Amino acid sequence: MRSGHGKSRDRYSRTIIAACFSVQALGIGTYISFGVFFNPLMDAFGWSRAAISGASSTAFFFAGLFGILVGRLNDRFGPRMLMRVAAVFLGLGFALMSQVSTLLQLYLVFGLVFGIGLSAVDVIALSTIARWFALNRGKMTGIVKVGTGAGQFTVPILASLLIAATGFQNAFIILGICAFALLMIIARFLYRDPDIYDAGQTGPAVPVPPFSDPGIRPRQTAGIDYSQALKSPKLWLLCLSNLLVVFCLMSIMLHIVPYARDMGISPHWAAGILAAIGAVSMAGRFAGGLLIDRTGSKRIMVISFILLLTALVWLTRADTRWELYAFAFIYGIAHGGFFTAISPIVAELFGIRSHGGLFGIVVCFGTTGGALGPFVTGLMFDRFLNYTAAFTALILIAAVAFVLMLCLKTGVRR
Repeated sequence: MRSGHGKSRDRYSRTIIAACFSVQALGIGTYISFGVFFNPLMDAFGWSRAAISGASSTAFFFAGLFGILVGRLNDRFGPRMLMRVAAVFLGLGFALMSQVSTLLQLYLVFGLVFGIGLSAVDVIALSTIARWFALNRGKMTGIVKVGTGAGQFTVPILASLLIAATGFQNAFIILGICAFALLMIIARFLYRDPDIYDAGQTGPAVPVPPFSDPGIRPRQTAGIDYSQALKSPKLWLLCLSNLLVVFCLMSIMLHIVPYARDMGISPHWAAGILAAIGAVSMAGRFAGGLLIDRTGSKRIMVISFILLLTALVWLTRADTRWELYAFAFIYGIAHGGFFTAISPIVAELFGIRSHGGLFGIVVCFGTTGGALGPFVTGLMFDRFLNYTAAFTALILIAAVAFVLMLCLKTGVRR
């Protein structure tokens, strides 16, 4: 009987991978596609690029803030119910963008409503993978994070085609409805962990009861509990390091195209740099996931930091199109490595008993950095009228984040 359960679990694990991959592709892809709507919104309402970018940063911030709550609820009730709630907010936030006409509405609808929906995307997908896969956690996380890259490619292209065919307001509605419907379907296939699946749970997962004999506690409960982890300096070192590195990563993602345009590079080739980063990051995510299982997450983080610092130093000296594409190659690998390793390193540090809640805290710090980084970089450009000071500051910030990461000692008593 146990053999039958084992075979069923192995088969269903593939469904879990596909479901989490799809959550990443749809959630992140829809968020990234908002950039395609910049020009239509500016033309329709006369809003500045900074004002529209602020709504995107607001959504990113609220995604992290609510991610803490989502993580705690995911540990207790499982991903299915939460994904359905997130689908409502994410789809509604995008569809209602068709009706906005003021900046206040923009920030409330996209910044808050959509941001709440976005909060579940990383926490649910990556925490579920961490619980389902103990031996190949890095590899499976890498596969799921490739979904992010896939969404970054496909959803913006679809949005562009819809805008051209139906107008930006109808495009918002169509994408919002599609995201809602698909995420609701995907939610049906999510289970918190293999034990819940084996028990035949069909509704939201219930809390796992305490075990009378710690010696027979299943691996899904191994590790430090939430309150203990909050007292650990390791958690806050990781959070601060993540805040600083995502500060750098999101600054580059938003400002690399304007930087290239300032150098006289054509719009086509400048946009190609961003596309190249996305393509290379997919390879970095998958390769990083494979290596995590062999070497551990911290080593992948260290390699990613070395590549990031190398890329940033290179960027301050790059003055041709091909040098920027070389930057994109180095940076893209680092970018993919960071976002793949962050969930497994939480599991290595604290186990998976409270992985969702702890990962939610780490994500919140990261999204705070990601919201601040592009804004501060833009302010520095406005002050100095070039990116030299801003990119030099990113090197120093990344170096501090690297030192904090080196101070972490991984490994948890299970």
